Amino acid sequence: MSGFIEGEDRTQATLFPERIDDYVAEDSPVRVVDVFIDDLDISGLGFRTEPNATGRPSYHPKMMLKLYVYGYLNRVQSSRRLEREAQRNVELMWLTGRLAPDFKTIADFRKDNGEAIRLVCREFVMLCRKLGLLNNTLVAIDGSKFKAVNNRDKNFTRAKMKRRLADVEASVDRYLKQLTEVDATETDDDKGAVLEKKISQLREEMARLKKFEVRMLEAPDQQLSLTDSDARSMNSRGTGMVGYNVQSAVDSEHHLIIAHEVTNVGSDRSQLARMAKQAKSVLQRDILDVVADRGYYNGDEIRACEQAGIDAYLPKPKTSLNKARGLFDRSVFQYIDEDDEYECPAGERLTHRTTTTDRGKQIKRYWTSTCSNCAIKSQCTTGNERRVSRWVHADVLDRAQARLDQRPDSMRVRRATVEHPFGTIKSWMGATHFQTKTLPRVSTEMSLHVLSYNMKRAINLLGTDKIIATIRT
Repeated sequence: MSGFIEGEDRTQATLFPERIDDYVAEDSPVRVVDVFIDDLDISGLGFRTEPNATGRPSYHPKMMLKLYVYGYLNRVQSSRRLEREAQRNVELMWLTGRLAPDFKTIADFRKDNGEAIRLVCREFVMLCRKLGLLNNTLVAIDGSKFKAVNNRDKNFTRAKMKRRLADVEASVDRYLKQLTEVDATETDDDKGAVLEKKISQLREEMARLKKFEVRMLEAPDQQLSLTDSDARSMNSRGTGMVGYNVQSAVDSEHHLIIAHEVTNVGSDRSQLARMAKQAKSVLQRDILDVVADRGYYNGDEIRACEQAGIDAYLPKPKTSLNKARGLFDRSVFQYIDEDDEYECPAGERLTHRTTTTDRGKQIKRYWTSTCSNCAIKSQCTTGNERRVSRWVHADVLDRAQARLDQRPDSMRVRRATVEHPFGTIKSWMGATHFQTKTLPRVSTEMSLHVLSYNMKRAINLLGTDKIIATIRT
């Protein structure tokens, strides 16, 4: 071994043992975890802070919280792995005071303190605001689909159940027909026995599906998942998947996740106002700009944002087929606000004729009686006259479109903002995420991921020393 760097003799005794603190670097993120949680007032967050009157004392919630935050910060999410790391990881020994809870205790802490852990995530966002990382007034909102363990074959909707039952019935009919032919010829008893066994198995499958159908129809959304009970079938980039929809509001300057929420509603249509209000509450702004994609376009949601002092920037989806049919698009009909009329491409006025209610919304209908004599009628409509509909609060949508026209780069800002945070979290989670969990447990796990992402982001932006100094002051 001569000529090489040699290590210390592990059997050598020392008169003055080294401190465990010497093994933890001064700029290590674990020091931020320690100072942040030590300074945190957890009395109002929902953690149980009073020790048991009798029996073996429990571990302090702050110590357990440190263990979990450190684990997610270093992509160690399993309770069994955290148990092993607490026994051999020097940084964890330093962080927990060499305490090493068993995996069941670690798992139960996450299960029993879901809401409190989510509030801790909010507390760190408040710290980021104190650090000056959330001074921007523009927030991007988006939804990200996270796959559950629940296989698509173990998720049932009304349409899927109808198809499955029809397939089983068709198979039974086919085997019965084959069995009749075998009985008529009386040539192959073995084949008949095989067919009877298949028919029996299919009838058992049909009985099983009928039981699932009853459970499915009793559910509020008439959907059933056998493995992850709260997971739901939803569309993701053009394909179906069973999972959860994680909504997020992200700061456009430093890409910190300001607010997040896990839902099993596959559509983003009803999510805009709630997420925007959460972001506004966290940032404590009187006015907030929010940008989202066309999947969030909903008149009621945009109006709710405006009433809350939030300006929404999002494009209107193209749903009309008139342009594809060679007819005038709705956009060429100009609304005259002072007269409450529309002007068509031929220069005629479409006047307000009636107001109806469609799915809870009041809709005005406009048309003119001069369409039959119009020279360009064939380019406008195939009916007797062209009718235009308008929501009574459509001025809200007009203002949203005007804001979008004045800020054409908003969609580019949205993409640059929202795709990084959850792309990073998904890469951390890999293929082992959300293993057989209910919606509250998924929400807790996501909060720990968001907390670790924001903590890493803040450390990269400001450094360990500045964050620790701000917390201590």
